[in-house]
Amino acid sequence: MKPVEEQLKLIKRGVEEILPENELVEKLKEGRPLRIKAGFDPTAPDLHLGHTVLINKLRQFQELGHEVLFLIGDFTAMIGDPTGKSATRPPLTAEQVQENAKTYTEQVFKILDPEKTKVVFNSAWMNDLSAADLIRLAGTTTVARMLERNDFEERYKSGSPIAIHEFLYPLLQGYDSVVLEADVELGGTDQKFNLLMGRHLQQHFGKKPQVTLMMPILEGLDGKQKMSKSLGNYIAIQDAPNEMFGKVMSISDELMWRYFELLSFRPMEEIEQFKQAVAEGENPRDIKIKLALELVERFHSEEAAEAALKDFETRFSRNALPEDMPEVTVKGPLPLANLLKEAGLVASTSEGHRMVKQGAVRRDGEKLTDSREEIPAGVEAVFQVGKRRFARVRVE
Repeated sequence: MKPVEEQLKLIKRGVEEILPENELVEKLKEGRPLRIKAGFDPTAPDLHLGHTVLINKLRQFQELGHEVLFLIGDFTAMIGDPTGKSATRPPLTAEQVQENAKTYTEQVFKILDPEKTKVVFNSAWMNDLSAADLIRLAGTTTVARMLERNDFEERYKSGSPIAIHEFLYPLLQGYDSVVLEADVELGGTDQKFNLLMGRHLQQHFGKKPQVTLMMPILEGLDGKQKMSKSLGNYIAIQDAPNEMFGKVMSISDELMWRYFELLSFRPMEEIEQFKQAVAEGENPRDIKIKLALELVERFHSEEAAEAALKDFETRFSRNALPEDMPEVTVKGPLPLANLLKEAGLVASTSEGHRMVKQGAVRRDGEKLTDSREEIPAGVEAVFQVGKRRFARVRVE
């Protein structure tokens, strides 16, 4: 095993919070492979890059010699995680859950080492729980404790219904940690209550409590809301190479660094060198290409990545840039249609809306489809309207 300090440096990369960090240090000092748990409920058939923030961290633990427990919550998926929900989720059928679960194992092994990964399904022990077992489990905490959860508290105060079975979800997730004897459990920052419930239940059952490690929620392509299939701002693991490449190239220059830290396997020292190069005048687009190539190669192949780059460059060069292209600075953030007007590319915001709707607006060669998309400060890109109007726009 690597020295504890070296392990901590890699483990803490991109991490939002470790509770408690001193216990993680003590576990690492034991010099044994730790049992690292992360659970995924198969509520949809495909994973997106937001999910891989956790999976990437699991891979890092594998590289350090620890044992990864990839938990598929086929039982808990039939309840539905109430985290962040303002209403009770509709339950999935066992058939839907099983169908979705099949695709998960295929997708995660594009990142994780199959030889170092133990895939477990919580139905293996949940199906054996009797009604009496569930009652005893429910007796380990109180309604007051459950209402400490922000989403439950908000729903209770607003009069929105909370079904009894939703209170069971954190308990069942925590009970998974008891059964698996997890040393560390990973989750998003929105999972803090559930992760700490795992510590609580392990202590209740006389087990050594797990350390909770929380990863940030990855923003979607819009740079504002979390990556979500329902919001349409996602990059799916199963996206075609050209589509994945183009989506990565469409993110803002500012968001690119966030994606590098949470999605790239490059050392942070190398990413800092990229930042320095951009600060010294290198085009951020050239750095973004490196990220797009890395991600497409990971989920497809090196050949697919190179082909996607060639396709992107062909589409980009098809709209040859004029030598006398104006350079404009605008105050942001602002909606796309407003940016086009401020940059002098259209006469009015209404024309901007119309040109986007007609498919005549591009950013760095990529067609834009939402005229109300907010362009954040920090973006620098070539915007094009029609065949002849170009401007290199910097948003301050």
